Amino acid sequence: MAEYTLEVNAGSMMHAGTFDNLYVTLIGTERESERTHLTTFGLDDKTGKVGTYSVSTLFSLGCLLLLKLERDPFHESPEKDWFCSKIVVRMPDEDEILFPCHTWLSRGESVLLRGGRATKAFEDVHPQLVDQRRKELVKQKLMFKWEKYVEGMPYILNINDPAAVPAEIRFSFSKASQFKYIKEKTLAELKLKGLRDSTEHWKSFEAMKGVSWFKKSLFSEYVSKHWKDDDFFGYQFLNGVNPSVIQRCSKLPANFSITEEMVKPFLANGSSLTAEMEKGNIFVTDYKIVEGLSTRVNVPKAVALIAALCLLYLTPEKTLLPIAIQLGQHPSEENQIFLPSDLESDWLLAKIFVRNADAVYSEMISHFLRTHQLGEVFTIATLRNLPMIHPLHKLLIPHHRDTLHANIIARANLFGSGRIFETFSITSEGQIEILRRGFSQTTYASLCPHENIAARGLESIPNFHYRDDALRLWDIINSFVTAIVAYYYPSDSEVSADSELQEWVNEIFYYGFLGKVDSGIPSSFHTVEELIKFVTMVIFTSSCQHAAMHRGQFDFLGWTPNGPLLLSQAPPTTKGQSSMETILATLPNKSAAGLSMSTLWLLSAEYEDFVPLGTYPEQHFDEPAVLQMIKDFQAELSSLSVAITKRNSELELPYVYMNPKEIENSVSL
Repeated sequence: MAEYTLEVNAGSMMHAGTFDNLYVTLIGTERESERTHLTTFGLDDKTGKVGTYSVSTLFSLGCLLLLKLERDPFHESPEKDWFCSKIVVRMPDEDEILFPCHTWLSRGESVLLRGGRATKAFEDVHPQLVDQRRKELVKQKLMFKWEKYVEGMPYILNINDPAAVPAEIRFSFSKASQFKYIKEKTLAELKLKGLRDSTEHWKSFEAMKGVSWFKKSLFSEYVSKHWKDDDFFGYQFLNGVNPSVIQRCSKLPANFSITEEMVKPFLANGSSLTAEMEKGNIFVTDYKIVEGLSTRVNVPKAVALIAALCLLYLTPEKTLLPIAIQLGQHPSEENQIFLPSDLESDWLLAKIFVRNADAVYSEMISHFLRTHQLGEVFTIATLRNLPMIHPLHKLLIPHHRDTLHANIIARANLFGSGRIFETFSITSEGQIEILRRGFSQTTYASLCPHENIAARGLESIPNFHYRDDALRLWDIINSFVTAIVAYYYPSDSEVSADSELQEWVNEIFYYGFLGKVDSGIPSSFHTVEELIKFVTMVIFTSSCQHAAMHRGQFDFLGWTPNGPLLLSQAPPTTKGQSSMETILATLPNKSAAGLSMSTLWLLSAEYEDFVPLGTYPEQHFDEPAVLQMIKDFQAELSSLSVAITKRNSELELPYVYMNPKEIENSVSL
């Protein structure tokens, strides 16, 4: 007689339990067990329950290969799905084998689980394992299909209805409920305040502070006090919601019609623009990418979105200050250079047009395109090509959590004709065009912070907290990935021989980057080193980079004058004619400002099921060596978190978005 003890874990989320009858069959190399009934006592809706059961066989099953789990199709309890997190089988010789499941089962459904050490396809020799692996991928490829989004853009998932999202990639019950609650509360607040449909413009900046009753942020309050300050304006290019545009300027752009005399008063005594450029103290932001975009029609004229140029100076006191702004790419008498010495309202208005271009760039390119859309590509490729037993599936799947559902919601509610973003500056056609332009400039190097920072000449600029944290996070993730990959791929030949891995990166290359060789994205892997770098990039993009673009949205853009997504007036063509009333008339009206604020709150809220970087509540790995690697990874992240917290305690405005405990494991909203 051989006895196998099973621990069935129902998971920790709400409504994961069941009262239905469950059945299990153990499949070994020599024989399989009888179909054994598991009572559901202990697996009810009290989450996190573990049921312990026994499966007895007359003879040993041999090496345990597979576990078949079935849910009774005829049970009379109320119909609902049941979530199985994992099953641990204790063998007759006391060894334990983990069978990860992490699957919702409907009535009458079954799942064939694979346990034990993570393996590559060429390591499977038993016919039943080969067959199970093949069938799993066939099923996944039928469920998750690539669909063309628009010409010149990465492909997306072939599901456009949030209600049709498969259970395994759906928001948890608690998250979906919280999302709905926040959305309804913000819309109710706007209605109560008469902001839903108001076309009135604000009478004062003070009146704008009363937009929200519910959402408060120390950061947004700081922004509302300092948004006019030149030093805060410069600070945001380094540590705001979009640290992706600024670069060192060693030579003025040919279309930036600045003269030495214009900016000399704002430089150190006796210095010149040429001298400061040679010292590396001059920086530029260029928003050419938004030039000519189709903007929302606001009768009787189109809303302005200006392809501004902004020149910044790093002072001897190490403060980054704007010293010249050109509101357009083509210099002319009507496109003047605005300077800090101009009329206060002129200079402030010029900065607002820059912040408008930066906010649109941030939301469309830095955030949505380069984290959400790429995160979706990585997720689909993993689900289609890497079975659950594959080591990289186990490593990457926690970093894909909720990404597909989040993007389906975004496309259904935010982007496209008649959706929220079209009520801001850009029409649906303009949105597609800016995404295309941003995608054409997205390269492998631009997704890797060490290379990106070096290419923009920002290695030594002081007080660049995003850079400091991003580089340290990249290195910590890279060290973790190196350990994992080296454990499963001890040689380059094993990388080359892994057909599933090669198909994974090949789909990313063709469906994610449209086969563009000049993107630098590989279509295959030949070495362990290539694999390590690419996997590091996938995890960094899906967690750290997304956090940097996502978490500060309300903090920096919630105060509308600091990051307006919509402007109602054309830029000034002459100086000395503006006033604070002109600025208020240019900023979004009450309805647009309220909608912007509520949307940013909804998107940047922290949800109850937040999973910090390096935290893996669902166990996928079982190997002691790998579990130790995860602990080492978590220790490194914890150490960095302590260092960042200490640094932030000494800053007037802490930079918190790249603190590991503030970073979510995945693009989850």
